[in-house]
Order: sequence, then structure tokens, then C-alpha cells
Amino acid sequence: MQPYFYSVSEFIAMGKHGVFVWSCWAITVGVVLAFILYSRRQRQALIKQLTIQQARQAQRTANTSNLTTK
Repeated sequence: MQPYFYSVSEFIAMGKHGVFVWSCWAITVGVVLAFILYSRRQRQALIKQLTIQQARQAQRTANTSNLTTK
């Protein structure tokens, strides 16, 4: 059994298709990383929004109970 690539430089060049192959890899990794970052930011924004909404609901409940006791 013989290896297809005999050196690292041959592996990177990939029979002159290296530019295409490695650019596809770079684009794929970039898109996946962008999706991860976007998802994390959306999650943080949602948690912040829900915290604010919960605080407002608690404040409304407290105000309503104060009005009914008077």
C-alpha cells in the first residue's frame, strides 16, 4: 500500500485542487463559527428580555395587590 501524498506540501496542494478544497473548508468553518456566535448572542438577548419581562410582571402583580388591599 502506497500513500497518496508523500509530503505535507503535496497534501496541501492536493494535486492543484488545494485552493478549492481549503477555501471550502475555510468557508464552512467560518459559517459554523458565525452560526455559533449568532446563536449565543440571540440566547443572551432572549434571557435578558425574559428577565426584564419577568421583573415587569412581578411589579404589575405587586401594584395590583396593593390596589386591592386599599
